[in-house]
Amino acid sequence: MNFEHTIENQKLILEFEGDLIEIPRDTGLTIIIEDAIEQGIRLCAIDISKLRYMNSTGINTLILVLTKFRNRGGEVVLINPSDQIKNLLIITKLSAIFTIAYSKEEAMQLLEQELSTGASDNE
Repeated sequence: MNFEHTIENQKLILEFEGDLIEIPRDTGLTIIIEDAIEQGIRLCAIDISKLRYMNSTGINTLILVLTKFRNRGGEVVLINPSDQIKNLLIITKLSAIFTIAYSKEEAMQLLEQELSTGASDNE
């Protein structure tokens, strides 16, 4: 599994590609997430459109990211899962936990809504 990351408008964007079946410890994914959170970033979009396959370890990785952000009052949106991964999210009932967007633009809008809702909740 390969991944890239960028930060756009105070949002961490992760792009996963390949098979999400294990995360070698040397990828730095956890460090990237923790650094972003430490910088005050609370919103994350994960583009999984290029994932071919995901197993339970992959599911755990997505849950790890979600947990880290939600523990800090943030949110995560998954972008454009394949039919296979969408079915896996449904079977595992994670489709009820994750917000799913079908484009990066839609994900950014959903996260902006979360940002404005979260801001008003904190006032």
